[in-house]
Amino acid sequence: MKNSNNLNHLAVKVENSIGRLIAEKTSNTRSEFQRDRDRIIHSTAFRRLKHKTQVFVSHEGDHYRTRLTHSLEVSQIARSIAKIFYLNEELTETLALAHDIGHPPFGHAGEDALKIAMKNHHGFDHNDQAIRIVHQLEKKYFDFDGLNLTWESLEGLVKHNGPLISSMPPAIKSLNNEFDLKLMNYSSLEAQVAAIADDIAYNNHDIDDGLRAGFFNYDDLRELPLVGDIISDLPNDFDQFEIPRINNEITRRSTSLMIDDVIGSIIQNIALLKIDNQIDIRNANKQIVVFSDTMTNKVETIRAFLKKRMYQHSKVNEMSGNANKVVLFLFEMLKSDQNICNVEGLESDINSSNHYRAVCDFVAGMTDNFAQSMYNKYS
Repeated sequence: MKNSNNLNHLAVKVENSIGRLIAEKTSNTRSEFQRDRDRIIHSTAFRRLKHKTQVFVSHEGDHYRTRLTHSLEVSQIARSIAKIFYLNEELTETLALAHDIGHPPFGHAGEDALKIAMKNHHGFDHNDQAIRIVHQLEKKYFDFDGLNLTWESLEGLVKHNGPLISSMPPAIKSLNNEFDLKLMNYSSLEAQVAAIADDIAYNNHDIDDGLRAGFFNYDDLRELPLVGDIISDLPNDFDQFEIPRINNEITRRSTSLMIDDVIGSIIQNIALLKIDNQIDIRNANKQIVVFSDTMTNKVETIRAFLKKRMYQHSKVNEMSGNANKVVLFLFEMLKSDQNICNVEGLESDINSSNHYRAVCDFVAGMTDNFAQSMYNKYS
């Protein structure tokens, strides 16, 4: 009898990799997906995630998540799920670590500002920016720009949330013209696992960070599905423990329940859709790695709570307003002042046709600290 958890026959096999856009000599000690992972970890963009906002900017406290710590948590969850099903853990880890690499400073507030600034210049999208980084902007190697990742890693980065059927951002469109990523099809199970791990991680660690910030308390959480049940199951005297212990117990249990739900849904969807091979995965009419309908409803309720009580909190709105002001100021200054571009190391002619994109890349690559420091210097 086949073990329903053993989906190794559906895993991406490194020996079957389509390869890299620019051919390279293989390594004697590492697989191609290990090399992809290591290139992400050693990239400048990944290192900068340490000082990029998840929800709270760095000066608000050292214990809140950053883009880097979030990415590490996503990687841990993704690898755990991949291991259960005998999927390719190395590819899964690569995609989990790289999924936020395109985020600008100050989180979504910074992205919203760059969307405004680039409105008439092909826009800004952090997923598209991730492709610009790994395909063009990183300058590490003599033989090529970018990181020259394998097809499987690029496909997973582009399609982890599903096919790109309508709008196609410029960097993804350009890459697809060079290296057909089959954008109309679904991605590998490994990419889908990385995507659901992102959802599990941020929903749970935002509860922890929101509790730390005092935006809500345990009584507020009792009203929520899933989390409320967990709190009800805690010992009656749980408040005798230190707050970090309590928070961890709640989010640990919630994370485990979400993972268990995803495991059940994967098994169910594989059977329901009669998935037997890689072609079936990519031609499926839905994502295979998802929450059950019941868990989806619970997660959506939690997200709505977090949006109201945390993401739209006056303190977060104040931080977002400042971030928007900083990013737009820097963009406007750099797009029009050649001397400052020269002083700050932005090698771009303000009269060139691609100057707006060069400024966007420069600002998007900044950490929160660097952007704020540069704003203080010139404002």
